[in-house]
Amino acid sequence: MWATEGLATASDSKILNFGQQEGMVVVTLDADFHRLLALSGLTEPSVVRIRIESLRGEALAKLLFSVLQICSDDLLKGAMVSVSENGIRIRRLPVSRN
Repeated sequence: MWATEGLATASDSKILNFGQQEGMVVVTLDADFHRLLALSGLTEPSVVRIRIESLRGEALAKLLFSVLQICSDDLLKGAMVSVSENGIRIRRLPVSRN
């Protein structure tokens, strides 16, 4: 049985808490995760937001593999990563409110 079972219907906060407790990176299409991280001042979990909604299966897997190769150091230290057709943006956590 997978530990992530039941998270498909969980609140964004519960998913972030689970990622933090388990040392996992959250991958999402939802902008709310970055907003929650920025407002909370948390340093983990790292969140990768995919801003390319038409990706499926193999194309998404290839994209995530590339993102992990490029961003692994940042993701291990706590980061918000945004992936669009134009590139990858990395913002380290915690997010400064200045």
